[in-house]
Amino acid sequence: MKQKTIRDVALDVLLQIEKNQAYSNLLLNQTVKKANLDQRDVGLLTEIVYGTVQRRDTLDFYLEPFIKKGVKKLDDWVRVLLRLSLYQMIYLDRVPDRAIVHEAVTIAKRRGHQGISGMVNGVLRNVRRQELRSFDEIKDDLTRLAIETSHPLWLVKRLVAQYGFEEARQMCLTNLEPPQVTVRVNKTKASVDEAIELLRQEGIGTIRGYLSNDALIIEKGNVTHTEAFKNGVITIQDESSMLVARALAPDEEMHVLDCCAAPGGKSTHLAEQMNDQGRVTALDLHDHKVKLIQQLSERLQLKSVEGKTMDARLAKDSFEEATFDAILVDAPCSGLGVIRRKPDIKWTKSLKDIEAIQNIQKEILTAVVPLLKPGGRLVYSTCTIDRTENEEMVQWFLENHNDFQLDLSLSERLPQHISEKAKFEEGSLTILPHHFNTDGFFITAMIKR
Repeated sequence: MKQKTIRDVALDVLLQIEKNQAYSNLLLNQTVKKANLDQRDVGLLTEIVYGTVQRRDTLDFYLEPFIKKGVKKLDDWVRVLLRLSLYQMIYLDRVPDRAIVHEAVTIAKRRGHQGISGMVNGVLRNVRRQELRSFDEIKDDLTRLAIETSHPLWLVKRLVAQYGFEEARQMCLTNLEPPQVTVRVNKTKASVDEAIELLRQEGIGTIRGYLSNDALIIEKGNVTHTEAFKNGVITIQDESSMLVARALAPDEEMHVLDCCAAPGGKSTHLAEQMNDQGRVTALDLHDHKVKLIQQLSERLQLKSVEGKTMDARLAKDSFEEATFDAILVDAPCSGLGVIRRKPDIKWTKSLKDIEAIQNIQKEILTAVVPLLKPGGRLVYSTCTIDRTENEEMVQWFLENHNDFQLDLSLSERLPQHISEKAKFEEGSLTILPHHFNTDGFFITAMIKR
């Protein structure tokens, strides 16, 4: 049997994302492992899949005039094939347009009948010959922004209502850019300078991070194939996410609870902050995710992290009151700050999802309150930029737990230059994706009286 081409594989992945609401990052990883692809093909496959998902509504806007009015309804696979082909023609320059059209027609012949392949051929050839339509056709500002940046209209309206039009526009545009790869240096194994040199010897180009003093931004090469990665000198983590452990700032010998810990990035960072001298109890709801925490701890050679399969909402049934010196609630959230990494989020999430996740956030916060020692620090963080999950959640918590107060010293534990762009409020920090080219993140710290 002839091996599938990269576009064939991309079409299969995109159809699964569309039909089954499969997570693009997980599905891509599974597909790459099964297909045993060359590394160059992996890069192209990833670019086509992520790019087509990211630009979905923009691509449909461009395609609409070229699809004959007589076509009442396109099969899903045909529409997705047209999208991924048009994405390559507009946004990629490594493959000639004629080759893209030829392969799309070949796929259409194999999967459908002659009429479908003829229609695909006609649409894509017309795209080559004619100019694409202008966004100026769209008179409503919010609808234009939604189509131009390929975001659902409900989300655009929400971002504009919470942040204003220009800030929302900047976020939407940044969400279309590929995310940078950053790594955290494990300070129990090496200094930042030593890590830079180790990576340089393996052909990896780096520059120092901007937000966290143990961060490196990867400019060239694949770090996961290096000995430095395999030996636990570095681990992949976004820079804004690295600030969470700094916000908690645990001392050596502390016992810290990480309530929603998988896959373990923040748990292991906490352990590194304590020089692996304290104790981090890392909870997650699922066994297979707890194994990820354990595997990461083993690779980083950290002994102070203990993974437990447990619903954080039931933690008080397993631990005595005032057990922990500090608690991190990196809460389940809508994930609207990581759309660049998981572009399908914007098509699968809805207002109902945000409302539902708020109840879980409240339940977790309420459940862990008794477990914190008086004087202990509670850090609440999310990878979303939605204010109802962030500032409004903190306001709700303080109104319902008068034994807590905002930790006004939070800004002292984080780099001061962050305030040039990001927003420090009393005891909290909001980083939007376009501030530092990182994930969108919210962090707040509170003290138990």
